[in-house]
Amino acid sequence: MSSSKQHAQRGKKKDPRPVEEPKVATNLASLRNLSSSVYPVVQFQRRAAANYKGSHRAARLRLEGLKSISADKQAVYASDLVQGLFTDHRKAPEATEQHTTAPQLQALRGLLHSSTRSQPSRSPKLRSWDKRPSIIFPPSTALDISPKLRSWYKRPSIIFPPSTTLDIPKGGSTDDIQFRKMRSFFQFVTTPTADTPGTTLLLHFDNKRYLIGNIAEGTQRASIEQKVRLLKVSEIFLTGNTSWEKTGGLIGMILTLADAAASSAQASLLETKKKLLNRLEREGVEINEDDIAAQAAREVKDRVRLSIFGGPNLNYTLATARRFVFRKGMPVDVHEYGHATTQSTPLSDPTWSDDNVQVWALPVSPSPKTSSGSSSPRKRSYDELNGREILSSRPSLNQTDKERALMMSKSVVSEMFDSSWRMDALVETPINQVQMPATLFVRNPQDHKIVKYTGPMPGGKQPVPDITVLVRKPWPGALIESLPPAEPVKVAMSYIFRNHVQRGKFQPQRAKELGVEKGPKWAALGKGQNVENAKGETITPDMVLGASKQGGGAAIVDLPSSEYVEALVSRSEWKSSEIMAGVGAFIWMLGPGVASHPMLKQFMEEMKHMRHVVSSPELCSNRLSLDSAASATVRLSQIDPIRYNTPVHDNKSASQALESLGGLKDLVSIADRGQKIQLEPSIEVQDNEINTLLDADAVRAEMSKDVLDLAVKAREEVKAAKQELDAWADSLPQKDVEITTLGTGSALPSKYRNVSATLVRVPGWGSMLLDAGENTLGQLRRVYAPEVLDEIMRELRVIWISHMHADHHLGTVSVIREWYKVVHGSQRAAICSPADDADFDAGALFSNQDRLSVISESAMLHWLEEYSHVDDYGYSRLAPLCLTPNFPQKNIQSSLHWFIPPSSTQVRGGNSPRAREPWADKIARAKVLPQALNLQDIQCVQVQHCHGARAVSVTFPSGFKASYSGDCRPSKPFTQIGQGSTVCIHEATFDDELQGDAEAKNHTTTSEALSVALGMGAKACVLTHFSQRYQKVPVLEYTEGEDAIQSLETTGDEVMDISTSTDDEAEAPAVDAVAPQAEMATSVDATNAKKAAKHIKIKAGSDMKVCVAFDYMRVKVGQIAEMEKYTDTLVALFAEEESEENKPEPPKKKGKGGKTQRNN
Repeated sequence: MSSSKQHAQRGKKKDPRPVEEPKVATNLASLRNLSSSVYPVVQFQRRAAANYKGSHRAARLRLEGLKSISADKQAVYASDLVQGLFTDHRKAPEATEQHTTAPQLQALRGLLHSSTRSQPSRSPKLRSWDKRPSIIFPPSTALDISPKLRSWYKRPSIIFPPSTTLDIPKGGSTDDIQFRKMRSFFQFVTTPTADTPGTTLLLHFDNKRYLIGNIAEGTQRASIEQKVRLLKVSEIFLTGNTSWEKTGGLIGMILTLADAAASSAQASLLETKKKLLNRLEREGVEINEDDIAAQAAREVKDRVRLSIFGGPNLNYTLATARRFVFRKGMPVDVHEYGHATTQSTPLSDPTWSDDNVQVWALPVSPSPKTSSGSSSPRKRSYDELNGREILSSRPSLNQTDKERALMMSKSVVSEMFDSSWRMDALVETPINQVQMPATLFVRNPQDHKIVKYTGPMPGGKQPVPDITVLVRKPWPGALIESLPPAEPVKVAMSYIFRNHVQRGKFQPQRAKELGVEKGPKWAALGKGQNVENAKGETITPDMVLGASKQGGGAAIVDLPSSEYVEALVSRSEWKSSEIMAGVGAFIWMLGPGVASHPMLKQFMEEMKHMRHVVSSPELCSNRLSLDSAASATVRLSQIDPIRYNTPVHDNKSASQALESLGGLKDLVSIADRGQKIQLEPSIEVQDNEINTLLDADAVRAEMSKDVLDLAVKAREEVKAAKQELDAWADSLPQKDVEITTLGTGSALPSKYRNVSATLVRVPGWGSMLLDAGENTLGQLRRVYAPEVLDEIMRELRVIWISHMHADHHLGTVSVIREWYKVVHGSQRAAICSPADDADFDAGALFSNQDRLSVISESAMLHWLEEYSHVDDYGYSRLAPLCLTPNFPQKNIQSSLHWFIPPSSTQVRGGNSPRAREPWADKIARAKVLPQALNLQDIQCVQVQHCHGARAVSVTFPSGFKASYSGDCRPSKPFTQIGQGSTVCIHEATFDDELQGDAEAKNHTTTSEALSVALGMGAKACVLTHFSQRYQKVPVLEYTEGEDAIQSLETTGDEVMDISTSTDDEAEAPAVDAVAPQAEMATSVDATNAKKAAKHIKIKAGSDMKVCVAFDYMRVKVGQIAEMEKYTDTLVALFAEEESEENKPEPPKKKGKGGKTQRNN
């Protein structure tokens, strides 16, 4: 439909009678300066149409605020231009002709239509004044415009109310705009603890929230514990340097926000359409439904946009995750500061601002040498442990390379979160051009239906036919094999946040004395405009307004180490009265040893008129930050003290920490979770909402006597059956192997369960970590005391990652970094690659037992290698190994190969002899035998879950055999490689009642998991990876009946064939052909959780013992049989907990003002 026809249709009335006196409302969101060199903003307020005497009613616009464009003449032009557009076209003022030209009208028209499409989201509260669409009438025919342009304006057109507030451009000042008074304060979501290593703040306004600080691993789970409303967050300001220690939780946070937005998008879209239709119906205007749908889609999309601000390499960090992160419908804008570019805006102008707050970004680079504090032994230790000198010696990239990497990364990030890619879209491609691996389809010539192609495949032994096939269009992550080179940048980000100026109160009596009549002129003065009184005198706003109040603010300063102190305290912003006006507090996020730095102490003394709040691992207590999980573990330890212990913590008081600051203790407050720094009406540090420390003794005292009695009964049953239990344990190859379930939940972290991770400690061999979901290191720190954790790091031999879903591997980097620090003092080594060294000997590299093997598919290893370019977390000390899958039906065994990254110059080709070397020779050199890892055997199979998903079976020298499923549907090949397993660790995401959900989401039910373990003849089965709403504990019942669970080998059920081709590690490097499937949250109905525990029937005489895993559980394999005795106790415990959770929450405690307050 043409533009003119659309406008004509929009302008039609439902009433067909002639309309002589149209009553309309007029809207305009903002008028930007038509010149590209300045950024003026004009904001207009909607008003009802005014009645004129006579036979006509016309629209009237009241100017709310007009900022000077560049000169008085341009301001007059803008005013007249607006009047010309919105005044009744039959009574256009003559002044319009003098200032309006056709090109200007055309440009304005474009701005009017684009203004509702390009703005960020805004709270419904601030949208209350623009509830109705507006009709813009054509300008007067007296205007000097061409006939062609005039015809375009012949009909009135509808301008939809904008969904946003003003978009203040970069560098623009908004001090002269009046804003509504709102509560505003910072609140600590996390302080440094074992499982929340970073400091995170929430900046609260009534209409919006901002996350500021470190989005470290564990932040998301802490936000759940704190009931932070993440859906109100649309801006994240990252502090400190861009390293995994500071950003390790960012990817998971974005995924959670994206999935939440996607789940509510459809309902939001329908609601938005309904509101638009209701508005138009009230106005009596008929409009095209397609226009309504498009407008609603734009508004919904704008509301879910996420902006992230931080230092260099932030885009690159996110772009490395392109192989396992893919979401649609949530645009992510990443803004980096601290690049070596010339500042183009005045120092006093904010770096970024919106309707609530102004922000000045403060990128700080470390000083080459720091005075005084540089000789601190603590500082030297910190620098050495982080390999700073080694990192700085890497060859630098030129500016062109850096810009190329940034541009490529930004493009990749855009595609990761706001792509139009669809998995069901098939593209016709000649078969000889198809890049493998891929699934091929063809059209059946008889019925033209699409069927799977089963003929010879590209790259196979048989020649392919000359045909066109249908293949899925590669998802965006597969199109970028490798990112451009990048290098670490040690810039640390800090910020100044300041509220806008609050305009003074209007004084009516003073306005009367100056001869200004009540009405529109009073409103204009209140909005900052000059008016004339009855005598023709110019009255300015300052004559009738009380004193303006500067908005409150605070500086958020992150200093990772002492080498940043000198550059930070020397910044010119601290001496700028324009920037520091209203700033009344410093919030310090300090690394080890920084708080005692002499220059920092001196700076605090100079700023003693400010409030200072310090967050540091040295000063903040290692309190229990995840109260719900800790309380659950305390209760479990009452029932079974052998397998569960109170999580490691300390409750050091703030007064103890302050003593270490010496003379600063009177100036400084120690940060704590829940603490607030109020900005309005005055700067104030409020401690009344600090979360109470968890009292383990109080939790124990609340335990029901009935549950405790059942626990005593269970312990007595264990003693009574000791001979039988010992006999079973003695039948195991190595009964003292310890299994620690660090994360037993699925998909997303929750209050009670973290995401997947299981540690297997094999005496005499070492430890193996099976998957490492986000914050696995935090879980380890809660289970083991520091000295024991160091021992575990020294004995850690293998990390196995089953597949590329984020909940299974986002904690890998942190675990490697901790191992790198403990074992190698964070000192780099030369990168070893079979592609570069003809004498490469994998066996020799393992001879010193100081290599940590990370075994997974190539996509996982490529991510680790690519990310190591910007963060030295220990990749140079790893043994990155690909394990090709076993195919029992073809008698193909698994084999280990040293990973060769696609970015290798030898892989990409060249003229050197090494480059021309056959790929098969390099692969032969890259082969690693299990014995190099001191393993008897290691086999894996592909399983039905997502691309690249694998289940693994590991045989240790003692004969102990552990099989781990990862995520999957039941797999017969897994039972085959797992034959004779000592223990099978299997996912049991869904209860048996949710069989349909398990099939749809490629997971396993409880009974299916047990059937797999029975099929491989496992002596014990550990059930894990439960739905986060899974509250039931399966009760095992031994029976001779036919309804008992059968082993998977005897069921005869068909299991989907995953693939018949070997994995791509044995061929040239390749990328995934399709996007990994997002693992959605479960659809467990709340009513299901209230049903009685289901009885799982196992064939009588079965020797397999079963236990249900919970976070922080430590069980020796020989003790698993004992845990069956505690089933009744656990059922009773969770029944009580569920009853308590279903009770309504008590009102929150009152703040100092006596009003009930929310934490966020």
